[in-house]
Amino acid sequence: MMHHSKDNYTYLTTVSVPRLVISLAIPTIISMLVTSFYNMADTYFVGKINTQSTAAVGIVFSVMSIIQAIGFFFGHGSGNYISRKLGAKELDNAHKMAATGFFLALFMGAMLTVVGLLLLTPLSLALGSTPTILPYTERYLGIVLLGAPFMTSSLVLNNQIRFQGNASYAMVGIVTGAVINVILDPILIFGLDMGISGAAWATVISQICSFTLLLFMNRRGENIRISFSNFTPSRSFIKEIIGGGSPSLARQGLACVATILLNIAAGAYGDAAIAGMSIVTRIAMFINAFLIGFGQGFQPVCGFNYGAGLYARVRQGFWFSVKVGFVFLLVCAVSGIGYAEEIVELFRKGDPAVIAVGAAALRWQFTTFPLGSWIIVSNMMLQTIRKPVRATLLSSARQGLFFIPLIFILPHFLGLQGVEMCQACSDVLSFLLAIPLTCGVLSEMKRKEKLGNVPTT
Repeated sequence: MMHHSKDNYTYLTTVSVPRLVISLAIPTIISMLVTSFYNMADTYFVGKINTQSTAAVGIVFSVMSIIQAIGFFFGHGSGNYISRKLGAKELDNAHKMAATGFFLALFMGAMLTVVGLLLLTPLSLALGSTPTILPYTERYLGIVLLGAPFMTSSLVLNNQIRFQGNASYAMVGIVTGAVINVILDPILIFGLDMGISGAAWATVISQICSFTLLLFMNRRGENIRISFSNFTPSRSFIKEIIGGGSPSLARQGLACVATILLNIAAGAYGDAAIAGMSIVTRIAMFINAFLIGFGQGFQPVCGFNYGAGLYARVRQGFWFSVKVGFVFLLVCAVSGIGYAEEIVELFRKGDPAVIAVGAAALRWQFTTFPLGSWIIVSNMMLQTIRKPVRATLLSSARQGLFFIPLIFILPHFLGLQGVEMCQACSDVLSFLLAIPLTCGVLSEMKRKEKLGNVPTT
């Protein structure tokens, strides 16, 4: 349901927390699942071309992670601030931050396009392309980079609208673009015989459509409207964006580094290993999309209520989100662990080497999936209530602090099996780190609640 922002304060601070989280989570879950589905659609359709094309899409995914990292950095940095200011009823600052976050992301996206195209070949090699994969990587990456400004700014619009408590508006823009991508993939790849270039153009066109629609949705209802006259790149606003967005930048940026290192480590065992690990990455992302969407439904509740000093509602929303996420991931893990080969085969049928690597890695992933509920929801809460050091440390752990050293250590001793089990090992260590980081903040909120303290925002 869509609520005008003038009603959102009352709505987000009085309605039953489980009902509130669910109502806000449903649109974001749909957005995340559809977005992940169209990422998987690229892998699925490209997988029908050849193994090199499948591997190229996996390699370029690390660049997509960089572009998304910039978008989430400005989107979460500005969105977290906006939700707290709306909770504190400081509307002027919220309007200025909305414009500042949007235009900075747009400019940064344009810069990524220019730099990426100028360094296309060395960038493709640095990402882990083998000589046989390189031509496919260059073709795909050269087109995908054209959509960088639209992707970064779309992610900002999506998150700002969502943090205002209007997740349904945000969902429309993201889902529409994803559906367009899925429709265009087979038409351009096979119908027009464009091959991997068709997949890239489908991605870019869908991003432009999402950008256009989100701009339109931004002017619907009582959403904060983006205006260049409100663009205020002051030191204080940039500091707020850095504080609120750094965890997202660390998470996504390190995901990019992790993907590059994973491709390089897998590349030592051939193109099939790269393709198999690429498929597993997409499958894991699709399943985790539910949890991330649910957590994003919790974030506006967290931001508004923390800004209003209603700490009990923040804690209630946190525990509710963790429990729901844990049950969902546990069901997925138990259900999928026995069908790993069949799941991977959907994306690369007829290639036993790809299926063998992918199935082994997928089983390792499934064993630690339920732990992701605590890790992801904890990170979202810490980020939203402006605990930047804790949030950045935790967001850096899963694919940085632990994954990066493990991707060097485990393959050295265990060979290909070390590559396959690396993410699962990293998840266990991240979970152990998340417990003290989060429990301390939950205890702090409980103490403030008893004292009746209201935060300074």
